[in-house]
Amino acid sequence: MSWKHRISAAAALVLAAVTAAGAQDGREVFPFPVTTFELDNGLKVVGVDYDSPGIIAYYTVVRTGSRNEVEPGFSGYAHFFEHMMFRGTEKYPTDAYNAVVKRIGADSNAFTTSDWTTYYIVASSDALETIMDLESDRFRNLQYSEDDFRTEAGAILGEYNLNFSNPVSLLRERLHDLAYTTHPYKHTTIGLLEDIREMPNHYDYSLQFYDRYYRPENCIVVVVGDFDQDELERLAAEYYGGWERGSFEPEIPQEPPQTEARSARITWPNPTLPFLMMGYHAPAFSDQRIDMPALDVLSQLLFSETSPLFRKLYLEEQVVDALQGGALDSRDSPLFTIIARITDPTRIEYVRDAVIDEIERLKTEPVDEEVLAATKSHMRYGFAMGLDNPGGIARTLGHYLQLTEDPATVNRVYELYDAVSPEDVMMVADAYFADTNRTVVILTQEEGQ
Repeated sequence: MSWKHRISAAAALVLAAVTAAGAQDGREVFPFPVTTFELDNGLKVVGVDYDSPGIIAYYTVVRTGSRNEVEPGFSGYAHFFEHMMFRGTEKYPTDAYNAVVKRIGADSNAFTTSDWTTYYIVASSDALETIMDLESDRFRNLQYSEDDFRTEAGAILGEYNLNFSNPVSLLRERLHDLAYTTHPYKHTTIGLLEDIREMPNHYDYSLQFYDRYYRPENCIVVVVGDFDQDELERLAAEYYGGWERGSFEPEIPQEPPQTEARSARITWPNPTLPFLMMGYHAPAFSDQRIDMPALDVLSQLLFSETSPLFRKLYLEEQVVDALQGGALDSRDSPLFTIIARITDPTRIEYVRDAVIDEIERLKTEPVDEEVLAATKSHMRYGFAMGLDNPGGIARTLGHYLQLTEDPATVNRVYELYDAVSPEDVMMVADAYFADTNRTVVILTQEEGQ
């Protein structure tokens, strides 16, 4: 049995719950009991009852990402705070915080995206109160000196340089900069190089960013696994009840429609195969409209390993050794991004035209009903595969909570996936893949390399 087909017993139970009869009998894709409550200060706490004896996952979802970086010259601060939040408080300085995490045997980390930042701990369930003490303290009382700030800003520059030792990072940065004119999705999550270089000089702004966004009404605590709901509510009130609500409301500029094709060519100083990246402005996440789910289905029809395009370019002609595409669920309009690594530098335009031709075909030829049904079943299966442990469940639910703050969103959106028809696929292909909505960036190695 290959690794792709090995699943845990827990995952097998989830798969049975999620895929056995599908949408026909109204079975929900997220099968676990969920309880939500809100403190007076606006903090939402979501508990998920999951059979994981002795284990809990504790996620704190901050509905802030690079999308919130609207002031020119100040990109990268959402990601910066992913680092700074481990700098400690008066009660738990860095070493003391780390010692407690080690003592309870916890897995603790964080990540940042364009729309949200998340801090997580997976640990023994009897450590719940300790975790809430640690996490509420740093969210309310983070402290760092200007020297600490400068040190961490230097680390961010090092991370930027490491990331941009990969040509795909440069390609993605250039695509977003070209495709967006107004919205902060124009810059990637880590931020712009010139802003990161200036970051050590903006200690006061960092304090302002923390004060704006690390507030209870902007955060959601997600607890999954073996816990008592009454105890969770009592501890939340005790440890988070005194956290003061904020008042800042960000004004996120909206991107105007793209009305002409855009393109650019860039070079890489080291040996590399050519890369092609294409972006189309896509719809923001919605659990009410069919467009976004239909585009997700279309991405599978275009780029899965069984798709005609993949078979042609990758398996038969071998003109690419990587090909994928799709759009992330995003609070505002993201890019449907297509990337290909091309084995022959003389075939770049051929690959680009082949992708465009396949999209054009999907505008007018309805997908076979059996193929569509199999595609949607595969997507459900892939979703269920991530629901076999407390951390995976917390991260999945956190993803949907950062979009809408409503845990029922996950089931609503999968009802839309189930409803996608061949006509819906043709509709979104026609609506979003116009030539005038396309941005193309091609990366090749510098001559002489």
